[in-house]
Amino acid sequence: MSKDLSIKVRVKLVEKDLTMTQLAKELGMSAAYLSDIINGKKDGPKAQEHIKRIKKILSI
Repeated sequence: MSKDLSIKVRVKLVEKDLTMTQLAKELGMSAAYLSDIINGKKDGPKAQEHIKRIKKILSI
């Protein structure tokens, strides 16, 4: 799932003319932490909540 999520997020970022840094700022986290979540390196309950917010913000 992480590879699929990563691709979807990157496509939506391009469509919305956003950067990972801008998305991370909107989510209140570092770009490095956001990258870890999107790439499946973080997958705990907190990360799952962040994934829900990412999907909502990017309309995935």
